[in-house]
Amino acid sequence: MEKQRTELKLKDMMNNIILGDSIEILKQIPDNSIDLIFADPPYNLQLENELYRPNETKVNGVNEDWDKFKSFEDYDSFTINWLKECRRLLKKDGTIWVIGTYHNIFRIGKIMQDLGYWILNDIVWIKTNPMPNFKGTRFNNAHETLIWASKDKDSKYTFNYKTIKSYNDDLQMRSDWYIPICQGEERIKVNGQKAHPTQKPEALLYRIITSTSKPSDIVLDPFAGTGTTLAVAKKLGRRFIGIEKEELYVNVCKKRLEKSNAYQERLLNYPLEIKYKRIPFGSLIENGYIRAGEFLYSGDGRYKALVLANGTLSYEDFNGSIHKVTAYILNRRANNGWTFWYVKRDNKLISINDLRREIYKQLL
Repeated sequence: MEKQRTELKLKDMMNNIILGDSIEILKQIPDNSIDLIFADPPYNLQLENELYRPNETKVNGVNEDWDKFKSFEDYDSFTINWLKECRRLLKKDGTIWVIGTYHNIFRIGKIMQDLGYWILNDIVWIKTNPMPNFKGTRFNNAHETLIWASKDKDSKYTFNYKTIKSYNDDLQMRSDWYIPICQGEERIKVNGQKAHPTQKPEALLYRIITSTSKPSDIVLDPFAGTGTTLAVAKKLGRRFIGIEKEELYVNVCKKRLEKSNAYQERLLNYPLEIKYKRIPFGSLIENGYIRAGEFLYSGDGRYKALVLANGTLSYEDFNGSIHKVTAYILNRRANNGWTFWYVKRDNKLISINDLRREIYKQLL
């Protein structure tokens, strides 16, 4: 009989980094409790020799024990175990991001599909300032790959499409992200040396958390390192849980979180993502925002239509809805009347869409 799992209370784990083995701690998190996971697991780089620059200075790469595995089979077993736990504790509409390099990301992607995850995108993080290939034996490895996946095919996952499009100057955000590697003051150091060899830039996590979660969501990082995910989650008003087995990194992360400040709540809203209930034009008449017998005007003032008591408009010899009359005027098959028509208030034109928003506020 399987040993009963001891579950930690979420409130005891919240907004904290936990020292311990990732898989063992993950087992203690309740089912269906996490909204978003960002995982930066060991890459299993299989480095055999030290690397030096042309000036014979040693490259401070990834040579820590936590990145070493005996074989591909050993690494696969490790990957299956943590990904199984992550899928269990994800909410039904939750998503996970996993980042890696050519050393591991293809193995991880295959395992994720085998476990039932549904891959939504692969994102290529293009490093604008990559480390050179000092030996000159291969192409300069200037990117890492991220897999974004939902718990399963039917998940109604969070994607703040309108917001992230606006964020990107009203262009669809593409799957190639040009972001520099962590450097300068952002790079955390201990005794003058990099605290962590693969510290991720805050800009990368900022984009991920902004686009695929909501304020107050719970964000989990099972390999927290120096806490980039947690610091950005805190800044963006998300709750967070971090797991890290290296005590040095945990201490660095705690100090980092103490210095991190959250944005004010009013700055964290997603107004573009609000899905309003359908409100017909007639509701503006019912609620007294528009009176039967007054005129609606086009934004440039060239056209006007009479409002009838039944919620339709009369323009010359044509009658119909705000949309049909607009399409008739513009000689189109269809047109959105909400953005075309205005009413006069104190000699100023007011969009009927703004009046509709006033009714929305009463319903929220």
